[in-house]
Amino acid sequence: MTPHFIYLASQSPRRSQLLEQLGVTHQLLLPGADEDSEALEVVLSGEKPRQYVQRVTALKLDAALLRLQRLGLPDAPVLCADTTVALGEDILGKPLDAQDAQRLLGQLSGRTHQVFTAVALGWRGRVAQACSASDVVFATLQPEAIAHYAVSGEPMGKAGAYAVQGRAAAFIARIEGSYSGIMGLPLFETAQLLRTMGAGE
Repeated sequence: MTPHFIYLASQSPRRSQLLEQLGVTHQLLLPGADEDSEALEVVLSGEKPRQYVQRVTALKLDAALLRLQRLGLPDAPVLCADTTVALGEDILGKPLDAQDAQRLLGQLSGRTHQVFTAVALGWRGRVAQACSASDVVFATLQPEAIAHYAVSGEPMGKAGAYAVQGRAAAFIARIEGSYSGIMGLPLFETAQLLRTMGAGE
């Protein structure tokens, strides 16, 4: 049986827009006030960036599947994703404030970093997973440019303190990998997972 829609368990409007780009009908399945979603994103000691993002995505999927069952919603596949930015083996999370955003952007300036986005799809006891890895080369940034961007508000809530589809595009000299993956949902890998579950075209 092919589902008529999927659930997207993500608060990211970018992921919703990217699913629309694929023509996938979806409904949001968001955490309730009683769920501590941030606790799922704690980095374990010695954890590698790829391992981290895959583990967090799997935890988010488990939580979303339980949420679906608890709410008694119609049966459909559930899609989760998580994105992390890494400089070598160091995981660069979401900035705490504008000052923290400046610190993170200063680390990325003039260097190549990696963006990992893991995707997981669960339905009827089956789980399919994938992970996209991309290299992003930042130009050398002037302190004034970093400060101006940091106070714009755009870095908040973004891994690595930037959004590739926003003003930070002016900082990026080169990308090798998946642009949509850097945005937060690698479309090639996601389409493959949907076909695996019978939810794609």
